[in-house]
Amino acid sequence: MRWHPHGYGGRRRDPEQVKREGWHEQGVLAVSADDDRLTWPERELVRQLGEKLYGPRPSDREARHG
Repeated sequence: MRWHPHGYGGRRRDPEQVKREGWHEQGVLAVSADDDRLTWPERELVRQLGEKLYGPRPSDREARHG
């Protein structure tokens, strides 16, 4: 039998498509602070927004001496 419940099996959407649809349908933006498509000021803005909303990332909290 080849029947699958809704949401199981079939074709998976790629992550970029999920992000695109999330933006278009719900106004939700998922952006990586390391996205190479962004300029440095845009990446910095994303980082600052993330810190304002959610606090610093664990890698940013630790001082790295090496």
